[in-house]
Amino acid sequence: MKLTIKRDQADVKGMFGGHKGVSFSLYAKADITKDERELIEHYKIGEHILASYDLPIKGSESMEGNLSVNRLMNGTNIATDSISTLLELEEKIKEGCQNLKTLLKVMKTFGGEEVIEI
Repeated sequence: MKLTIKRDQADVKGMFGGHKGVSFSLYAKADITKDERELIEHYKIGEHILASYDLPIKGSESMEGNLSVNRLMNGTNIATDSISTLLELEEKIKEGCQNLKTLLKVMKTFGGEEVIEI
C-alpha cells in the first residue's frame, strides 16, 4: 500500500476582490496492491472508517466527516480554512492507513498460523 498526500492552498477573495485569507486542501489516495484489494473485497471492509474528523466552519459550527477505505482508495479532497486542522487531518489519515495495514496483515493469517519468536 502506498499513500499519496498532496497539500494545496488558494487565496480567498472577497466580493470586491479584497484578500480574505487562504484556503487549504488535502488530497489523499491509497494505492492498494492486488492482494490487499482481494482481502478488502473478501472481508467486505470497504466502508470501514479509517478516520473521523471535524472541520471547523466560521462561527461555532463544525462539519463532521469520515474517511472510509473505499473513499481513500478512490482518492479524496478535503478543504479547510485552518492549516493546523489540515495537519491534524493528515496525521489521522496516516494513522488510519497504518491501522488498515495491520488489519490486512491479520486477515492474511486466517486459515493458517503465525509463529512468533519471543
